Amino acid sequence: MHQHQPVGSVGERGWGRTPQGEAVTLYELRLPGGIEASLTNYGGVLVRLLTPDRDGRLGDIVLGYDTPEPYFDRATASFFGALIGRYGNRIAGGRFSLDGRTYQLARNNGSNALHGGERGFDQRLWHAEASVGPEGPRVVFTRVSPAGEEGYPGTLTVRVTYTLRPEGALQIDYEATTDAPTVLNLTNHSYWNLSGEAQRDILGHELTLDADHFTPVDATLIPTGERRAVAGTAFDFREARPIGARVDTADEQLRFAGGYDHNFVLRGGAGPAANLYDPISGRRLTVHTDQPGMQFYSGNFLDGSLVGKRGQRYGHRWAVCLETQHFPDSPNQPDFPSTVLRPGERFTSRTVYSFSAE
Repeated sequence: MHQHQPVGSVGERGWGRTPQGEAVTLYELRLPGGIEASLTNYGGVLVRLLTPDRDGRLGDIVLGYDTPEPYFDRATASFFGALIGRYGNRIAGGRFSLDGRTYQLARNNGSNALHGGERGFDQRLWHAEASVGPEGPRVVFTRVSPAGEEGYPGTLTVRVTYTLRPEGALQIDYEATTDAPTVLNLTNHSYWNLSGEAQRDILGHELTLDADHFTPVDATLIPTGERRAVAGTAFDFREARPIGARVDTADEQLRFAGGYDHNFVLRGGAGPAANLYDPISGRRLTVHTDQPGMQFYSGNFLDGSLVGKRGQRYGHRWAVCLETQHFPDSPNQPDFPSTVLRPGERFTSRTVYSFSAE
């Protein structure tokens, strides 16, 4: 094939309206062979992702909903597939200081700020443009977050591009600029279940994480500042282990979070940051990123109360999140990689989720 020919296709269709009356659109990116990603301009959400199992049967490997309405309410949306900003993960006390000024954010997770506040990027309508090029079908989401939104300083201009690549991968490119010093931690919050159509829990999924250390947390899930070696602990995923093998170990860290909900310090080499494999379906998910951390969450707060696509009830530990990110609470932790963005700088980051079956 000539390398400059467009690969795949993209369709778009109306997908209801927000409570404020704004039009919601669903973008359907398709590759030859059946891999398909559906995304919406509400919250930049990855709604659906079809990939083949070892027998070539297509199945949806992300949690979510068949209709837009549950995404409009944080209680049901649960950040399924969403773009997270301005600051993914937690900030202690919802407060940080920058250049001698203190900023107070909403405390929307106990005493802490979580995932951008009361109305983070996951609860906003994005401008979207879809196209097809040699790299595959893509949709570009852009948004200007005004100064003071959710308490954050600076007018932040954000551009996030989802590309379905011909080799069978979803690439997410993040870009941001600001007109005043601010803090930033962008990620995607997809809940993965490689069984296809979320048929069962993920305790049998085998996980590998390219991390020698993780950042332990206090009882409110804020990092203590320590980088703890995973060796000899339930957090050692340097070799593939079933997620369920040690998730209920008597470990204070697991007790605080009800399972895994921790940031791992990635080694940062050229290899994958994470590998997730479902021995039953044969599906494998490989994650490459340039970010320093990955939040591994084992779906501990899912309890069967949410009914998702095809009427499937999402039970306890029914999905795994592998959020590529900077560390939680970095604005208050001088020894963590900095999340400060200043005027004249451009934040860029790339994460690639690759799909295969064996």
